[in-house]
Amino acid sequence: MNTVGPYHNRQETYAYFSLPFCAGTKTTIGHYHETLSEALQGVELEYSGLDIGFKENVPSQKFCAIELTDQHFKALVYAVKNHYWYQMYIDDLPIWGIVGEVDGDNHFLWTHKKFDIGYNGDRIVEVNLTAENRVLLSPLAKVDFTYEVNWKKSSIKYEDRFDKYLDPNFFQHRIHWFSIFNSFMMVIFLVGLVSMILMRTLRKDYARYSKDDDIDDLEKDLGDEYGWKQVHGDVFRPVPHLGLFSALVGTGYHLTIVTLAVIIFTIFGELYTARGSLLSAAIFIYSAVSPVNGYFGGSLYARMGGKLWIKQMLLSAFLLPVCVCGTAFLINFIAMYYHASRAIPIGSMLAVMSICIFVILPLTMVGTVLGRNLAGQPDYPCRINAVPRPIPEKKWYMEPLIIIVLGGILPFGSIFIEMYFIFTSFWAYKIYYVYGFMLLVFVILIIVTVCITIVCTYFLLNAEDYRWQWTSFLAAGSTSIYVYLYSFYYFLFKTKMYGLFQTAFYFGYMALFSLALGLICGTVGYLGTSLFVWKIYSTVKID
Repeated sequence: MNTVGPYHNRQETYAYFSLPFCAGTKTTIGHYHETLSEALQGVELEYSGLDIGFKENVPSQKFCAIELTDQHFKALVYAVKNHYWYQMYIDDLPIWGIVGEVDGDNHFLWTHKKFDIGYNGDRIVEVNLTAENRVLLSPLAKVDFTYEVNWKKSSIKYEDRFDKYLDPNFFQHRIHWFSIFNSFMMVIFLVGLVSMILMRTLRKDYARYSKDDDIDDLEKDLGDEYGWKQVHGDVFRPVPHLGLFSALVGTGYHLTIVTLAVIIFTIFGELYTARGSLLSAAIFIYSAVSPVNGYFGGSLYARMGGKLWIKQMLLSAFLLPVCVCGTAFLINFIAMYYHASRAIPIGSMLAVMSICIFVILPLTMVGTVLGRNLAGQPDYPCRINAVPRPIPEKKWYMEPLIIIVLGGILPFGSIFIEMYFIFTSFWAYKIYYVYGFMLLVFVILIIVTVCITIVCTYFLLNAEDYRWQWTSFLAAGSTSIYVYLYSFYYFLFKTKMYGLFQTAFYFGYMALFSLALGLICGTVGYLGTSLFVWKIYSTVKID
């Protein structure tokens, strides 16, 4: 047996025997060992005591009984009122059953479990649970629990036994392809826009700036140069809050690689079929590729003249883990108050802390040292002026804040439909398995983000505002703001969640999801923009 909880609050789960159920006569089971990811996900497997042998039919028989005390009666009535479901596993195949049902003013408990188990050769390939024999709940009543097991041959292959849990009708491939087609058309439009407007404009600028022999020095001095070329002496100036900026960019690189790796491994390894394997893979990959964080964050910090590299390295290593652990710690207090299975054991907390200190931190330090030594020298095509150039006044819509707010709209539009499927998979009873579509959507998101950020940065530089680094990062990262706002809409109109625990869990972890997505988009946008800026300023001859 795993957990029990209200149907509409998927994450509000409790140990199965927290309700006054009773176990069968068999007391041991030999093959189960809890993993770290299962502990973090609130999996609490306990043996049911039901004696089931392979290919041994069991006729309907009693396995235990309880006498309802007043406390037991109230607990079961509350569970039935709130549509409590329970989950259990047979041979690692999940099955679900409902605790009881409401009929008028009466509350009934299902007391009979009927298992229909399909086998192919010597393997279990199919399990079905039917709840039968409803009993009226009343104080001091004696309730007998019964079960039966029926075995049948099945033609399902062992490797296909998980397919019955997937829901092709929900994950309609036609909708996915339509969404991807719309996003792909957006990509073509944006790439064409960048190529047509920017390249043609820049070609004109290059033509003007190459006519040095036809323009005398006096005409140059009178302000013939304008727009983005005017800020060539400030465009590569180190950003304010350099340590934080480089840590954010390093973490963004880290998360991008982890996301791509997890999606690809899941496509080929079908990680969604094994309990906790997706989270285990994410933790392992995140830890293993930590040098990426240090390398890109450390090299950026060194190129911009940062001196406190140890402080920057610690910030890079612990920026995301502290956010995740801090949020989980706060939610853990609420889970402990509710006595929910989502309360993370102290041993699991210590294990996560050990991974951060003894794995992620040393690997980040290795990456930082390599980044500083291999890619830490500035190679800007323009020298930096000693005194910053004053930023002229411009139209309100060219202000960095407006650009930041508007920058995330189109990237969010490219992933909007997929967000619905992902949210429903995590917050409702659906198993997400279309990771091929997720990979396509992720690639489209990267392309759209890069194109939008380049356009925004070009307009900003043409307004003679050289503060493009933070603007490009935040304009791309603002996609996360729209995702988080969409999560409010989803919570209010697409779910029936209720209660402090589920609300805190939902908005806490949606904030972390949005933060991670914002770091990925911000880093991708900054990377594309920095290549663009380097290219245009290296092509123009600067005297």
